[in-house]
Amino acid sequence: MNVHKTKIEWCSHTWNPVTGCRHGCEYCYAQRIVSRFEPKIDEWPDEAITTAPSADGGPELYVVERPTRLKTKEGGYRRPTPYPKGFAPTLHAYTLTYPEQRKAPSNIFVCSMSDLFGAWVPDEWIERIFDACKRAPQHTYLFLTKNPARYLDLASKGKLPEERNFWYGTTTTGPDKPFWWSKHHNTFASIEPILGPLGNPKKDIIEPMDWFILGAETGNRKDKVVPKREWIEGVVEQAKALGKPVFMKDSMKPIWGDDIITEFPWSE
Repeated sequence: MNVHKTKIEWCSHTWNPVTGCRHGCEYCYAQRIVSRFEPKIDEWPDEAITTAPSADGGPELYVVERPTRLKTKEGGYRRPTPYPKGFAPTLHAYTLTYPEQRKAPSNIFVCSMSDLFGAWVPDEWIERIFDACKRAPQHTYLFLTKNPARYLDLASKGKLPEERNFWYGTTTTGPDKPFWWSKHHNTFASIEPILGPLGNPKKDIIEPMDWFILGAETGNRKDKVVPKREWIEGVVEQAKALGKPVFMKDSMKPIWGDDIITEFPWSE
């Protein structure tokens, strides 16, 4: 759960103070990763785990106060795990000092293994993470959600920081999926995985956004969608016409070619 180097092309590090999600996306890479490290049938986590109410009235959430050690039935140590409750939403409270411990400025994707802004996540958890980010202003923080209405809700409550180093992204998979933009916050759209033609979006849809990330579905899912170049050409052309940066992940090379566009909205 530390601030880790990552292979995700549009950031340098990830940090996961919250893990787990309830969106149930069939193409979810995070759930596949968690299944490799979660406790097995003959392993038990130690006792530094408590519960917390879900913000949407759903099943309880979990809070972990220290790194988890898995034990055998007899109580012997077996191995550590960052996912003591599997893919159930969990706050790893002990990680909240990690950004300030890393001194070198980094581009940090916050909660790559969850949706921090899912309807089930308490405001208090989100605010604690924002506070941790503010204590380490040397970094750029990138947030991403499939529930952009939560940004709007937090902003209306005065709980969404307008820090220059905070970037609020929306994951969208096609033209019918909503995303959020604001005149007072840095915003971006991560169109990944691309599941259908994006068409030729109107100027008033592209213009408010500060950055666009494009990515194809990865993995070996049975019904995996392989996008076509013409599906994204309209978005790229419109973004370029408006001077908006576009970043294509490596998964776009088979679709776009080796000369993929890799632009950032800040200096690299």
